[in-house]
Amino acid sequence: MTGPMLRRGALPQAPPERTRDFKGSALRLVKRLLPQRALAITVILLGVAGIAIGVIGPRILGHATDLLFNGVIGRELPAGLTKEQAIEAARARGDATFADLLSGMNVVPGQGVDFGAVARTLALALGLYLLAALLVWLQARLLNVTVQRTMVALRAEVEDKVHRLPLSYFDSRQRGEVLSRVTNDVDNIQTSVSMTISQLLTAVLTVFAVLVMMLTISPLLALLAVVTVPLSLWVTRWITRRSQRLFVAQWRNTGRLAAHVEETYSGFTIVKTFGHRAAAQQRFAELNDEVYQSSFGAQFFSGLVGPATMFIGNLSYVAVAVVGGLQVATGQITLGSIQAFIQYVRQFNQPLSQVAGMYNTLQSGIASAERVFDLLDADEQTPDDPAELDNRTGRVEFERVSFSYLPDTPVIEDLSLVAEPGSTVAIVGPTGAGKTTLVNLLMRFYEVDSGRILVDGVDISTVSRQSLRSSIGMVLQDTWLFGGTIYDNIAYGRPDATEDEVIEAAKAAYVDRFVHTLPNGYETRVDDDGGSISAGEKQLITIARAILARPRLLVLDEATSSVDTRTELLIQHAMTELRRDRTSFIIAHRLSTIRDADLILVMVAGKIVERGSHEELMERHGRYWEMTQI
Repeated sequence: MTGPMLRRGALPQAPPERTRDFKGSALRLVKRLLPQRALAITVILLGVAGIAIGVIGPRILGHATDLLFNGVIGRELPAGLTKEQAIEAARARGDATFADLLSGMNVVPGQGVDFGAVARTLALALGLYLLAALLVWLQARLLNVTVQRTMVALRAEVEDKVHRLPLSYFDSRQRGEVLSRVTNDVDNIQTSVSMTISQLLTAVLTVFAVLVMMLTISPLLALLAVVTVPLSLWVTRWITRRSQRLFVAQWRNTGRLAAHVEETYSGFTIVKTFGHRAAAQQRFAELNDEVYQSSFGAQFFSGLVGPATMFIGNLSYVAVAVVGGLQVATGQITLGSIQAFIQYVRQFNQPLSQVAGMYNTLQSGIASAERVFDLLDADEQTPDDPAELDNRTGRVEFERVSFSYLPDTPVIEDLSLVAEPGSTVAIVGPTGAGKTTLVNLLMRFYEVDSGRILVDGVDISTVSRQSLRSSIGMVLQDTWLFGGTIYDNIAYGRPDATEDEVIEAAKAAYVDRFVHTLPNGYETRVDDDGGSISAGEKQLITIARAILARPRLLVLDEATSSVDTRTELLIQHAMTELRRDRTSFIIAHRLSTIRDADLILVMVAGKIVERGSHEELMERHGRYWEMTQI
């Protein structure tokens, strides 16, 4: 088979966005990490070790502060006294506050700062921080590997799914919108998952470890530090509920914008020819504004989370500073302990703010995930039978076939016909009569609603699609060339063909004539839409591709409708030879191309209203005769 699928008639539009399931989609993303569970567990263990080592640092620094403060105070006290005597002396002179302060300190009267002990303490803290940084770096590297492998698997699954989707899925959606799901949304999932997992894992471990350290210093201060957490969570939930739908709209609108850009670029020449540049730009501006509005709203609401949680966290910070100062003054805890605790409060609030702030990234990723899962959950084409089609003669029979794109709206109804081996069957009729649909059913791009289609007596629904389609050569109205050389595009019809066979097919389709006028001959490169060569030359290349495939059946969908008269004559000569001993179906509005057909079918509203040769139909003065008079 050569080229893309045949053009279809009017079909239903894409279904509306399904109900958003934030938790379900997030859980599905997490489950996709399970194949990398060994790496994921290693990442978690490294995170635990790194955070555990890191949170010890403030406590060690607090001890260094105590060494300095104890030395400064001890130096000012008379030598030879014990700590208890210094406290009693302070109370005796009426300085109860200083006495309370001394009671909570490990001070030695007359002894100054032990800078050696301070240096060793700071060196220990530095070493722990370096070790924690190394573990965090290693964790980030392994996390990146985990996410990359997961996304590679997701992309492969999406690619495989695209090939298993029925043609109706693509008929009901713009191509650019589907491409946006396959590319933009998957890329956004990767970015979101990487950032979210890293921040979330760090935040959870940090909050737990810091909470343990705060409880060891002062349960009362720990209570003050966590009392505002429920309020922060409530505010975060309230804001994110309102921003979630905006993120869904943002990516939906991004897909629509991508579809418009792709459509405009593909038809750039037509847009300029018919003077619709301004209209295209206006439509782009409208879609771009929709993306802006939804993106602005999503970012605005999600941007409120960080400042709100920071403000609430600062309330607990102020409370800890005030109460902690009183506890130091009364000797309940040391100055170094309150210093460490304040650092812990910051470490405790920072992850909470990060978790709240990353909701915009998380929700953006979940919105993309839902769009990708929508594609992965789409109904697939009916399961394929592994049986091979042994296509020996090319006899095709339609037995009372009916088909509809929409329920209760038949496109083809109770249609029967027989194409004998080697015969040429031409199908004509007004737009929407079902001509192309008939061939789509033969190719099994769609499945019949009732009846059956036989090739050499075998029901095509009982053989594999690949086996069926490999026996059918196709030349489409919309020619399709991929980026590569002319030679590569012809060889696409049969990749294992020899160079001589490719050249022979090119000669049969008269490609050889114009190729020799090109500087690089068959190595001339064409872009993905063949824009570097003429429409007629593109048509000839696709015909050469079909010739090389050596099919038993041929489908020619208005194969000469877009070429000049001279090229049309060349194509007709090539097709006459190509159709020899092959069953051929021709769909055309130009009746001059089908005069020599063995059987002409006139279709109206999905039914065959006339059938016969050109001469027979002309003698009847029926619908076919009327079409020739136009």
